[in-house]
Amino acid sequence: MNSKEFEKRRRQLMRMVGPGGIVILPSAPVRTRSRDVEYRFRQDSDFYYMTGFAEPEAVAVLAPGRDNGEYLLFCREKDRKREQWDGFRAGQAGAIEQFGADDAFPIDDLDDILPGIMESCDRVYYTMGMYAEFDARMAEWVNTLRSRMNRGVHSPHEFVALDHLLHDMRLYKSRGEVSAMRKSAKVAVEAHKRAMRVTEPGMHEYEVEAEFRHEFRQNDAWASYNPIVGGGANGYILHYVENASILKDGDLLLIDAGCELDYYASDITRTFPVNGRFSPEQRAVYEIVLEAQFAAIEKTQVGNHWNEPHDAAVKVITRGLKKLGLLEGSVPRLIKDGAYQQYYMHRTGHWIGMDVHDVGDYKVGDEWRMLEPGMVTTVEPGIYINNSRKVPKQFRNISIRIEDDVVVSTKGPDVLSKGLAKDPDDIEALMNRA
Repeated sequence: MNSKEFEKRRRQLMRMVGPGGIVILPSAPVRTRSRDVEYRFRQDSDFYYMTGFAEPEAVAVLAPGRDNGEYLLFCREKDRKREQWDGFRAGQAGAIEQFGADDAFPIDDLDDILPGIMESCDRVYYTMGMYAEFDARMAEWVNTLRSRMNRGVHSPHEFVALDHLLHDMRLYKSRGEVSAMRKSAKVAVEAHKRAMRVTEPGMHEYEVEAEFRHEFRQNDAWASYNPIVGGGANGYILHYVENASILKDGDLLLIDAGCELDYYASDITRTFPVNGRFSPEQRAVYEIVLEAQFAAIEKTQVGNHWNEPHDAAVKVITRGLKKLGLLEGSVPRLIKDGAYQQYYMHRTGHWIGMDVHDVGDYKVGDEWRMLEPGMVTTVEPGIYINNSRKVPKQFRNISIRIEDDVVVSTKGPDVLSKGLAKDPDDIEALMNRA
């Protein structure tokens, strides 16, 4: 992401905060996996969104109108010995020269410097509840300032939820962000193609998962969530991640996998036959889900509200399940009673961006949010049929989801993952290509 993009975001947020306010954003902490082994560090999305700074042990401060600099960055000092162990550090000079800070200080000086800056402010914009340790430090600084008020020391008198402002900003993606998400989707598309080409009966689910991870790392991307690779009955488990079973001839394979590239996520699902050929029953269910997805994408338009794509998918799925004999009754009544939910139990989409399940409210007050240019959502209807004796034998263990990432634009829905086959004939052609 261009450095000017981060500067633009900071300026926008400072305009919203105004003079007398101060924004405090801590970086993500380093997490211990076990004993002295740590998880790979991934920066806090809000922090990175405003700074582009990927190091741990950092705090960003925005103080609109401050004479000695409005954007301050507290970070680790340069230390050649520690860099040999833990990697490069920008240091204070790098924070200014490379990341646009007006001034920078060692993170170890935070307790000495930040309360003094807060002292001159009326409002503190901060997200409580994310990091308990930093919450405690914030409380200590404020309590210390308040204890000195009888000696003439000023103290902020208002705390404002920063996430309310910042997450609304993040909901609307810029051209640069959409471009980044398009690149992420492109890598994920190629990984799904790779999986379709190699899958065959007798493989383990984890072998297919390995193809995704290989493609992701080959393109400097990471899995944006634990891939779901569910063959047969495992496709019925919405959050299945064991990925340990053997793929059987005649079964379907549901794969929900995306990647994160330059801090932007993709989230794509495809379902295809392990042996490369849909059975008539599998194809019948698949075509209902595909029709539902097309209907939902068509409703992902500027001016429609958030729930319209879901309503469109539900209508198609309910009508299709009735046609197959899996539901009985009138379609309006089946929808009103929620009868379809035994086969389709989740929503049709979610916001996506820096986080797979990205920030942003789905309702404004009691009303569904209207779709506007720059919003990005997944569209992922599905039908999940278990092996219950109540289900006709030919439809048992058929679970299908189709998911793409869609930008709401003035020109209509922009499907970022459109390069990946989802027509059943195209899937079979891809899988059976010599």
